[in-house]
Amino acid sequence: MSVAFQNSPHVALQALDELWFQVSGTLCNLECTHCFISCSPNNDSFGFLSLETVCRSLEESVRLGVKEYYFTGGEPFLNKEMVPILEETLQYGPATVLTNGTVLKDEWLKRLRDAEDRSGYTLEFRVSIDGPTPEINDPIRGERTFERAMIGVEKLVKAGFLPIITMTRTWSDEEDQRVLSEFQRVLAKHGNDRPRLKILPRLKIGAEAERSEGYNQTERVTKEMMVDYDESQLVCSHSRIVSDRGVHVCPILLEAPDSLLGDSLAESLLPFSLNHGACFTCYLYGSICTNPSSSKKE
Repeated sequence: MSVAFQNSPHVALQALDELWFQVSGTLCNLECTHCFISCSPNNDSFGFLSLETVCRSLEESVRLGVKEYYFTGGEPFLNKEMVPILEETLQYGPATVLTNGTVLKDEWLKRLRDAEDRSGYTLEFRVSIDGPTPEINDPIRGERTFERAMIGVEKLVKAGFLPIITMTRTWSDEEDQRVLSEFQRVLAKHGNDRPRLKILPRLKIGAEAERSEGYNQTERVTKEMMVDYDESQLVCSHSRIVSDRGVHVCPILLEAPDSLLGDSLAESLLPFSLNHGACFTCYLYGSICTNPSSSKKE
């Protein structure tokens, strides 16, 4: 074992504020070259969650004080129960669904618009588009995915939602402002004149490790690095994620064997060792999984 692993700190769960669901497992209609879980149309290593399974976790989450809910995959809307799952979740708290925007249907969004209007909580959509042009996005996410995702954005805006556009940085840090400005211009042309944009760092695991490079042995969080560090910046200090195998520490480390903490939320309330390279990225950037903020409607 390397010195970096021996010196890994543990982070306690301060409060279970957010609960995630790997609702479509590892199945996705796209096969992005930077996907940190290597989701694809052929990856069924993790399965779908049923409405019944989600409901059990929602009930348990109330006793543990969960404040908001996130749904990811894969592509969540490949799960045929996704709309009723979100309708049910809005009875419990704010919900966010992470989607590539390419399979959305108007009738689904109408139902979800009605469900949010009836609820006291917000429904957010985070749409993954990895650049403001097809030339930047499509080599990563697939041919014509930029065009298809922008059609999805138009559908969301028409239904009365204001999506958060998330992009993984595949350009230099110095180009951030140029990319954001171009994205704002493009989104306005598609009816989204109040763009909400979030840049995500690359996570060098899964498909991204094959596309570029994985983490080296120096890219680890040490106990010394955690001195005076705000642990609330780390998703593992306030979140857990449910898959068809049980409850894991976070959405990023789903495929790591040590990420599985138990069969129930109650069994997952354990400290976790930051001994993965991806933990180093979380340490550097903080709050890369959750939204900047989401809240109960006023």
